[in-house]
Amino acid sequence: MNILVIGDSCSDIFRYGKVNRIAPEAPVPIIIPEKETVNPGMAGNVVANLKALGANVDLITNKEEIRKIRYVCSKYNHLLLRVDENDTCTPIRDIEIEMGKYDAIIISDYCKGFLDERMIEAISNTDECPVFLDTKKVLGDWCRNIDYIKINYQEYLNNKEILNMLPNLKNKTIVTRGKYGCDFRDKNYPTIDVPVKDVSGAGDTFLSGLVVEYINSGFNVDSAIKFAQECTTKVIQKSGVSTI
Repeated sequence: MNILVIGDSCSDIFRYGKVNRIAPEAPVPIIIPEKETVNPGMAGNVVANLKALGANVDLITNKEEIRKIRYVCSKYNHLLLRVDENDTCTPIRDIEIEMGKYDAIIISDYCKGFLDERMIEAISNTDECPVFLDTKKVLGDWCRNIDYIKINYQEYLNNKEILNMLPNLKNKTIVTRGKYGCDFRDKNYPTIDVPVKDVSGAGDTFLSGLVVEYINSGFNVDSAIKFAQECTTKVIQKSGVSTI
């Protein structure tokens, strides 16, 4: 299975430490660093999950390093602060895709500047393989050729009016809703209740599981959604940005 991922990537950095007291000069916790983890994030996390699921993956992404640094209380796994460094990147102006090589294309658009609407529309204009989109942008006619769109519930609320006006887009949109499962074509797919440690990167895991099972099942989106939820349920029980 060969998959092409296109989108913004970053370094996900978690700095864990002890928190035993509040600063005397301001009502903020004092953290004493203990350990640090660094993982590929955003489109990079999609790639890591796809590889963990057995796929061969190529990545087209930004050259600049975007850094998301999270400070976490080790004892309670409580997020204290997130610092985003170099939060934008240079847009890509041209992409050459070797069509016929890939079983699916994933566009992981975190809206950091790497992909604009024109570029996403050009990428999706293919009949060679299914194209999946996960985007922070407001949806529109520019994504009419996308096969499946994955957004979370807050993103759905931001797009609700547009989706109601564009039933073709609504019909291909999968809405993830955390503990409330996900919605697709007026059907809710429930999920099991598990103890949650960290939801960072859970959407990337869902997307990866969705695409892998969609291909493995012979393009059965129902089976793909259920498998994606199983993958997500596993990673949210781990600390930090984790792969399935």
